[in-house]
Amino acid sequence: MPPPLSSAAQAIVAASSRRDVAISSGGAATLPVSRATFDEVMVPCYAPAPYVPVRGEGSRVWDQDGRMYIDFAGGVAVTALGHCHPAMVKALEEQARKLWHVSNWFTNEPALRLAKRLIDATFAERVFFCNSGAEANEAALKLARRYAHDRHGPKKMRVVSTLNAFHGRTLFTVTAGGQAKYSSGFGPIPEGITHLPYNDVAALEAEFAARGPEICAVILEPMQGEGGMRPGTPEYLQAARRLCSAHDAMLIFDEIQSGMGRTGTLFSYMQKGAVPDILTSAKGLGGGFPIGAMLATADVASVMSVGVHGTTYGGNPLACAVAGAVFDVINTTEVLDGVKARHALFMEGLKAINARRRVFADLRGEGVWLGCELDARWKGKSMDVLKAAGDAGLMLLVAGPDVVRLAPSLLISLDEILEGLARLEIALNRALT
Repeated sequence: MPPPLSSAAQAIVAASSRRDVAISSGGAATLPVSRATFDEVMVPCYAPAPYVPVRGEGSRVWDQDGRMYIDFAGGVAVTALGHCHPAMVKALEEQARKLWHVSNWFTNEPALRLAKRLIDATFAERVFFCNSGAEANEAALKLARRYAHDRHGPKKMRVVSTLNAFHGRTLFTVTAGGQAKYSSGFGPIPEGITHLPYNDVAALEAEFAARGPEICAVILEPMQGEGGMRPGTPEYLQAARRLCSAHDAMLIFDEIQSGMGRTGTLFSYMQKGAVPDILTSAKGLGGGFPIGAMLATADVASVMSVGVHGTTYGGNPLACAVAGAVFDVINTTEVLDGVKARHALFMEGLKAINARRRVFADLRGEGVWLGCELDARWKGKSMDVLKAAGDAGLMLLVAGPDVVRLAPSLLISLDEILEGLARLEIALNRALT
């Protein structure tokens, strides 16, 4: 038996253990801050808008001055159900009263329930939870290399990716992304990664013909997001599947942005006729609460034995409870059919804008994930459009210097679509002069 605590120690423990102990916030919630505060206290990795959002409801956001914005950005394809959806709020509040964190020395009910939902709805048989898309892709790439190492030997380690891809900001994933502007200055970078043109079947076939025994995985976005909003053709994705199967390589689909209903099916691969061995999800999966997931077949996942990989917060009960609510809303015929209908409405409205004044060279995308490529006269002006949109009360995205990107809530209303498009036209007229 341990020695008894002193009376003073017992008093301290008793006082600090009371559930009703008062904790002062120190005024943190009312500390005055503004956009200027960002430049004073934050690492300058970003250049945020001049206004600070403070409240959201559905597809509308209000800033510190009470001004309302229509949200066509969706937190970069994250807020799939809009802001503060009642099902998400309910799930978070209920779980917050039960259990916040236990680490992966234990499992928890929300994580197990979410994993079963994902498995029941996809090709997958095993799930690994983490905190972001980058972590999900890091896990996927590590899994592919580990599987190839254990089954085929250490020489089978090459990863094939595409030019202008985006797979995250860790050193491995940013190297896999194939955009030098994100990886330069951080060397030495991981070796054994080849970048090919996107949607180029011949280039993919030539790479396998030359290096097939070395290739452990091909990682592809079913639709490139940051790379210009370019949908992958079914022929290209099916060729990747065929070549991977023929050469004992893993096919990884990065569905961080394209997944969770954004393109009109739960995951984009479901409409492309190609099934991966590994799939990654994040962004819309949590609807705004940080979570990532890597899905795989049981055979592939089997090489990840205890201790091979891990994460402290992955599978957090709060995140998984919220993601479970998001999944239950999205994975319905009503919502997924609604995404397809909204796509048609957006395209009709964008074409009407272009008919009044030609500003777009191309309109492309799937579901409520759209790219508006600026006409040759306005090349390099996408950021000007984004800034003008903010002035017009519209939150937008870009996908490179020439493409305006839209990624609104899957549930955005007709009125909000029309109002947002009207504000977009104002922004285009202001920026492209």
